[in-house]
Amino acid sequence: MRAAYAFIIALGLFFAFPLGAKGGDAMDISIKSPDFKDNDVIPKKFTCDGADLSPEVLWGNAPQGTLGFTLVVEDPDAPMGTFIHWVAYDIPSKTARIERGAGNKTASSFKQGVNDFGKKGYGGPCPPRGHGRHRYIFILKALDVAELGLPEGVSLKEVQRAEKGHVLAEARYTGLYQR
Repeated sequence: MRAAYAFIIALGLFFAFPLGAKGGDAMDISIKSPDFKDNDVIPKKFTCDGADLSPEVLWGNAPQGTLGFTLVVEDPDAPMGTFIHWVAYDIPSKTARIERGAGNKTASSFKQGVNDFGKKGYGGPCPPRGHGRHRYIFILKALDVAELGLPEGVSLKEVQRAEKGHVLAEARYTGLYQR
């Protein structure tokens, strides 16, 4: 009977503390922006009501074996389902930041996909007026590959398909905005 209880406890601990992401601990990687605090309001200049400028994004503590990064910005509160605002990929491992406005440029050190506005690059928060506060989640993934083998201007689904099995760690940072 004791052996059965020990097995059940061991099994419970196994599922309570799942294995980390491949090759690293997902809790170590960090992401932030000097332009707004986590879970705080995104300033107007980074939205469709302002200059629609991409904010600066910084990260650190990437796991050992990281060769590249992807960055996605999504709005899970959009009326028709999650809305994609930015898809950046093939970000070099030596990089620890994306400078302010880099998502609005055509030439940079990384590739950009098509957002749900139908444009390549960054499209800032622009929720429907009166729809309430939306969350804009910046999702950074550390990968064990330097490049995904994709051309510039692909969809998020293509990036997700290519990064499958290569994610070492993930970090999230959330901004808020309403109109």
